[in-house]
Amino acid sequence: MAESSRGAGGKRGLLLDFGGVISYSPFEQLEAAEQRLGLAPGTLAWRGPLAPGTDSLWQAMRSGELSERRYWELRAQEVGRLFGEDWCVQDFMRRMRPADPNAAIRPEARDTIRTARRLGLRVGILTNELELFYGKAFLEELDVLKEVHCIVDATHTGILKPRPEAYALGLEALGTAACDTLFVDDQPRNIDGAVRVGLQVVSFNICDPAGSYRCVNGHLA
Repeated sequence: MAESSRGAGGKRGLLLDFGGVISYSPFEQLEAAEQRLGLAPGTLAWRGPLAPGTDSLWQAMRSGELSERRYWELRAQEVGRLFGEDWCVQDFMRRMRPADPNAAIRPEARDTIRTARRLGLRVGILTNELELFYGKAFLEELDVLKEVHCIVDATHTGILKPRPEAYALGLEALGTAACDTLFVDDQPRNIDGAVRVGLQVVSFNICDPAGSYRCVNGHLA
């Protein structure tokens, strides 16, 4: 983000994915969710990127056989069946998460958003399934959403990352050029799509969220 590489407008931007980047991934909260749901420890044995060998569906998603939406639809149905219920993804997210929506947010995410704003950056969220997965009621209680300049959600646009048009919508909402904007996501396909349109990127590793945010803040500084 050196001065010499800035676009004509000169504004710098930070564009963040939501699930896994701003919020904790469900994989990180499975043990606590089992307790809340009254399930025996180890009932939810799949761990996604935390232990790919435990999760054949995750491997299928990463290889392109499944979309991320389909992955979570299947997991929602699987857990719902344990209770004799037919869950959609919103049911899954609501039941798996803490009662306080703000407890699902990484403190590093809040700190980084505030740091970026103090540095004069425009900050936005570019997400494929925010309202679709979490629902309006959950989102209305999230304080972190009030601290960003814009939210571009494919729930409403219908244009999912890694399509180039998705990043274009995010940049338009931010009012920044691709070369002046840092994009952060935990899905390699979305990172690859961002690189193709000229965004600077940090590939977020949910196995090392603190290290990932150190990398993000290093870019911002």
